[in-house]
Amino acid sequence: MQSRIARREFLGGMAAIAAASWVPGKALHPRNLLYPPMDLTRFDTPISPAPGEIRLGYASITWGGNDRQAIDDVAALGFRGLQLRSNCIEEFGGSPAAVRDLLAEHKLVFVALSSGGLRIDRAVESEEIAKHTAHAKFVHDAGGLYLQVTDDRPKDRAITSADYQRLGQLLTELAKRAADLGVSLGYHNHMGSLGERPEEVDQILEAADPRYAKLELDVAHYFQGGGDPVKAIEKYSDRLLFLHLKDVERLPGGADSRTAYRFVELGRGQVDLPAVLNALHKVNFRGWAIVELDAVPDKSRTPKESGAISKKYLEEKLRMTV
Repeated sequence: MQSRIARREFLGGMAAIAAASWVPGKALHPRNLLYPPMDLTRFDTPISPAPGEIRLGYASITWGGNDRQAIDDVAALGFRGLQLRSNCIEEFGGSPAAVRDLLAEHKLVFVALSSGGLRIDRAVESEEIAKHTAHAKFVHDAGGLYLQVTDDRPKDRAITSADYQRLGQLLTELAKRAADLGVSLGYHNHMGSLGERPEEVDQILEAADPRYAKLELDVAHYFQGGGDPVKAIEKYSDRLLFLHLKDVERLPGGADSRTAYRFVELGRGQVDLPAVLNALHKVNFRGWAIVELDAVPDKSRTPKESGAISKKYLEEKLRMTV
């Protein structure tokens, strides 16, 4: 018995299939095809982007370094995530496990660590990169998601375009090292930093590699710096890592830029937070929005009471579920 098809028969069959494929309008019988016909109609409908999903967290900065109390209060208020500052590393004895376990006990996601300012002075470059990389390692080991950095604006000299380029390069270098650890880096625009004004944020992000260095947009700092947070969301929708939901009021008679404003609970300042929320939905933002209040504006209140005021605003005015 023959164990294989005769060469002449095989070549003849292939020739027949090839010839049929060149006959206009002639359909091949399925048994003559190498693969059966496939239903490709599902590709007629374009893939729609997923709807936006905003997860709400709270920042520990209001508690002034008492992070254990912050964890208790934020969890009690019902927020799902927490942002800590780098002082927590010392507070928890340098133990990422201690932070991870305490947050898990309170059912809180470790959203981000505020790593502090990134100095652009070349004399301290190695020191700066090493410090913030170590913070990224702590975030990773504690089960966190993001590392936030600001920058230290040089004092007593004029700022040049080279400063923005330099910061962008450092952000890229640090972001790559953080990425190696599984942690994403977000640049936090901030009053008193190189990224105080919108045009400065533009230059910094333009100088940084968008694949690595992302934007952690603080809507109140952006507003106080002369910008429109809605336009920032639209412009940088593809680089938004997470946000600070924050409010600020401008004070009359401030002697300088530092005393011309103060941060307040959500809904008590001048940031158009409903417009911010609408913009986030418009760009289908999916991620964390951290409510932040640097300090309680009314010293008769506790940080938790201020948090409750912001929570009420989120739920009653913005119709968000904490």
